[in-house]
Amino acid sequence: MGRIILRLDRVMADRKISLKDLSDRVGVSNVNLSKMKTGKISAIRFSTLEAICEALDCQPGDILEYDRSAPSEED
Repeated sequence: MGRIILRLDRVMADRKISLKDLSDRVGVSNVNLSKMKTGKISAIRFSTLEAICEALDCQPGDILEYDRSAPSEED
């Protein structure tokens, strides 16, 4: 089984937005967004994903990627 990879860092770099600016726009703490950027989370609320997509003018697929070949965190 593969795993979901978060590409938030790439989208933020493309949009030239800092963690603090995104945090302010989305209403999620810097700490939680930082964990998202580094892939150190196991779940994300749809409301948070929607807010991030709104702030970054992107689609969920721009942030989330499924890698079939990568081992999941549970493996």
